[in-house]
Amino acid sequence: MIKELKKFITNNNLDGYVLPKNDNYFTEYSKINNLKRVTSFTGSAGFSLILKKSNYLFVDGRYTIQAKKQSGKNFRILEIPHTWPKDLMNIGEKKIGFDPKLFTENTLKDYFKDKVNLIPIQFNFKNKIEKKFNRIFILDKNIVGENSNSKLKKIRKYMIKKKIKYIYCSASENVNWLLNIRGKDLPNSPLVNCKLLIDKIGKLYLFINLNKIKNLKKKFSKNIILCEETDFFKTVINLKNGTFCIDKKTCSIFEQQIITSKFKIISDEDPTYKLKSIKNKTELDNTLKAHIEDGVALTKFLYWFKFKNKTTTEKEIENKLEKFRKKSKNYLFPSFDTIAGSGKNGAIIHYKSNNQTNRKVKNNDILLIDSGGQYKWGTTDVTRTTCAGKVSKIIKNNFTRVLKGHIAVVTCNLKKNFNGYLIDNLARKPLKDVDLDYSHGTGHGVGFFLNVHEGPQAISKYNKVKINKGMILSNEPGYYQKNKYGIRIENLIYVDKIKKNIFFKNLTYAPIDLDLINFKLLTDKEKKYLFEYHLDVYSKISKFLNEKERKWLINLIK
Repeated sequence: MIKELKKFITNNNLDGYVLPKNDNYFTEYSKINNLKRVTSFTGSAGFSLILKKSNYLFVDGRYTIQAKKQSGKNFRILEIPHTWPKDLMNIGEKKIGFDPKLFTENTLKDYFKDKVNLIPIQFNFKNKIEKKFNRIFILDKNIVGENSNSKLKKIRKYMIKKKIKYIYCSASENVNWLLNIRGKDLPNSPLVNCKLLIDKIGKLYLFINLNKIKNLKKKFSKNIILCEETDFFKTVINLKNGTFCIDKKTCSIFEQQIITSKFKIISDEDPTYKLKSIKNKTELDNTLKAHIEDGVALTKFLYWFKFKNKTTTEKEIENKLEKFRKKSKNYLFPSFDTIAGSGKNGAIIHYKSNNQTNRKVKNNDILLIDSGGQYKWGTTDVTRTTCAGKVSKIIKNNFTRVLKGHIAVVTCNLKKNFNGYLIDNLARKPLKDVDLDYSHGTGHGVGFFLNVHEGPQAISKYNKVKINKGMILSNEPGYYQKNKYGIRIENLIYVDKIKKNIFFKNLTYAPIDLDLINFKLLTDKEKKYLFEYHLDVYSKISKFLNEKERKWLINLIK
């Protein structure tokens, strides 16, 4: 595939071609992954720049080790945000091709600024077209807590306030949330690929493969005009004059140019992101139920790993946890590919075992297992680091520092630490006190029976979105010693408020491995938290465990 791209570059008088991971729906997970086909890189984020005589793969800090292993033979690996294509000295005034359906205007500005001539041109990857159409399904109000008319009313109120005539929702996750629909178009998220154009006067234009809604057309509001995905140009050109709002994260250059050929864009922030990030009581209640079922599966797995398994491999570990989850009648499928890294593989932040890397877990290895599920109705994501044997004092100390950061997040004062940037500093402090750190964010937003990663909220060095009641985030500080081991402790947490007091509460209920803790490094407050957390875990899930599992769990309450 690299040779074909090089030939394409030469034949079209280009100096290079930039290739993203995403498809034209800009989702994190997609059945189409041309970046993997070209580079062999399997991570969830990254892009490549192919030049005539050199190849570059850009990834963030989660994936540098993985990218070097998978793609280092043919690609130079560069870490973002430290290095971008615009920082490469040898690019100069060159012609770089790109597919206008796969990039947003802002993305290309971030990558290249104004240092190259960008040429819109599509390379045909000849991806197979699926013949099977996954039908969508509509969620009842008792599942989501709010009907679609109520959600759309909030959008139109925003449009009136901002004097916007049309909003183009190009992010499928936002359309799924607004219309209370879900589907099976992605491998890990219960989404249907679709886009939506909202008219302030009440009309909705839904762009979707119509084969997916054959038997459901009558269930849609009469205000919804159903359009084929290819009808975007025809639909937009026939609209009456007015102002537009687009989504700068997912509105492609191709779509944006169609809109700007007739309309003025006055906003590039889709208000759905913020509305979707605030979960209502029904969404939170259903998410909590999913987490209790998930906590039972994970606790049974952790007990099995520590006391029941003899010799096992990473792949067997993945399959074992999946079997425990499948015992729940409400479990559907993983919310992302399970990360089961033992020993040195645990240091690869988003490791995925394969036939070449799958290793047998040794007695004194520590295991990092990061996994999650899509349930009826809720999305889970949890990481535990555990061991079945003895570990060194250094590992215990570093695990304890990660735990201290984890506790600092969930117990923080949200009036004082009111955004992700401030909270992120608290999580890193115990490690930074001994000159250690980790290269990923501390937490990401999580959807309600949607994507396991969502914004705008996050706990990271750069996120300054205010934390509000109803938001769900992950709390996952870590530490990674290259070629030796990895440590991460992750719970999902949500924001609650009683009167004027705003605080985090745990959604995840699964034990933390006490065998990895150096209790001398914990304060009395941290020990108290650990005691109360395990007491809470026991009260929520003990009735679903067998006698031996319950006995083990109750012994953690100390």
